[in-house]
Amino acid sequence: QVQFVESGGGLVQPGGSLRLSCVASGFIFSAFGMSWYRQAPGKERELVASIDSTGFRRSYPDSVQGRFIVSRANTKSTVYLQMNSLKPEDAAVYYCNRRPVSESWGQGTQVTVSS
Repeated sequence: QVQFVESGGGLVQPGGSLRLSCVASGFIFSAFGMSWYRQAPGKERELVASIDSTGFRRSYPDSVQGRFIVSRANTKSTVYLQMNSLKPEDAAVYYCNRRPVSESWGQGTQVTVSS
């Protein structure tokens, strides 16, 4: 079955950086675009980055444009999210999923931004 395992979260000070990883399984990873989402307490899940199956096309919402970079390694069935210049409002649980979205979601990885 489709599975996603996210990792790399943690506590970071404002202005700091983190690199998240997501290992996918249960489908042909190289055939699907991938996305990163985040969900803060009391808020809806928000799309923060997308990458196509080849890794050449990427997109971001204005809230993270210029600070976050999504990449992928098809040989490792892994998608990454490099997060720079982190702000307190970036704190959330981060998830990955394929495009179109699978009903399966991983456990996510917690990102806390605080001094």
